[in-house]
Amino acid sequence: MNPAPIIHTSIEESQAEMQVIRRDIHAHPELSFEEFRTSALVAEKLQEWGITILQGLAGTGVVGVIRRGQSHRAIGLRADMDALPMQEVNEFAHTSQHPGKMHSCGHDGHTAMLLSAAHYLQKFGHFDGTVYLIFQPAEEGGGGAEVMISQGLFEKCPVDAVFGMHNWPGIPVGHFALKSGAMMASANEFALKISGKGAHAAQPQMGIDPIMVAVHIAQAWQTIVSRQINPLASAVLSITQIHAGSATNVIADEAIMVGTVRTFDGAVLDEIEKRMQSMARHTAEAYGASVDFRFTRNYPALINHEKETQLATEVLQKMVGEAQVNTKVEASMGAEDFAFMLQAKPGCYVFIGNGDGDHRSLGHGLGPCNLHNPSYDFNDALLPLGASYWVNLAESFLS
Repeated sequence: MNPAPIIHTSIEESQAEMQVIRRDIHAHPELSFEEFRTSALVAEKLQEWGITILQGLAGTGVVGVIRRGQSHRAIGLRADMDALPMQEVNEFAHTSQHPGKMHSCGHDGHTAMLLSAAHYLQKFGHFDGTVYLIFQPAEEGGGGAEVMISQGLFEKCPVDAVFGMHNWPGIPVGHFALKSGAMMASANEFALKISGKGAHAAQPQMGIDPIMVAVHIAQAWQTIVSRQINPLASAVLSITQIHAGSATNVIADEAIMVGTVRTFDGAVLDEIEKRMQSMARHTAEAYGASVDFRFTRNYPALINHEKETQLATEVLQKMVGEAQVNTKVEASMGAEDFAFMLQAKPGCYVFIGNGDGDHRSLGHGLGPCNLHNPSYDFNDALLPLGASYWVNLAESFLS
């Protein structure tokens, strides 16, 4: 039998209020760097509770500051606020009121959990030092964490360690997952323009067909991971779009091919980029075409630090029991811009179980409750659990 999780009574009593806040944010989703309403709501609540705030980092970022005692030690707790450019198919009361925008990744819940923890820490927090409550914009491809850092986040908020948390569908409610080392992959994009020579489709010998060049390059690229990278080194190279031509009887003069590369290892990523460029150039030359290859490194791999991961593990095991804390979770090939914070400061990122979707009330879509799915909804049962983790972690770190 699983033990009952240790949740602070005050946090449990405020769940209904936090659920209202969470669902209000869900109903009013805002995209990266446009979180003006959400940011204002967060700032208003923090100030209402007497918490000092910093505003303006990355435009809509908000940081709450709670100090106790004389220690100079400090911890950062981070939640993301942005939504995705997706159409929600749910029809329950708190469904998105903005067409084409949706909280399909649970950032509404992450914001509410950190607000709940902020409320408790301000009223009852027992620690010596400073807690920085980081409400970050633009996680979904905008690199809001990197922007906040570049604009002085850790100079204004000199934390000794920083921690993040994300809900994870498929992990049961009441369970957590984490591990030291690589937790999530890097996210990188490529774009290849192949320049050939247009011709009539009935006279292919008069042209240089960029589509056939693209086909050969695509096939060659798929051997990089399968034949040129160590099988023990995880990597994914996905070609997601090929664009060429505009008529059935015309051989196009150019083709575009784009996609993503994900790895956990910087050296592996370097090798993949080098081989992609070399293969594309030499294959195109063999057919008389030319290429323009662009490779963009968006988010680095998210690497948890050993000491901070051990602390987070101990806090979680005391909360919910060892059996409900998976310390050997399989790393995800998804990406997270919290990785930038972990490059700048030691820390740890954990998954909190969001269940399998049974929590969704009548009116949810027919799809699964997966992240980035139009039928997704955050599980409000997580609110007191996630908030209690933040409180216990902060008090343990600053004990």
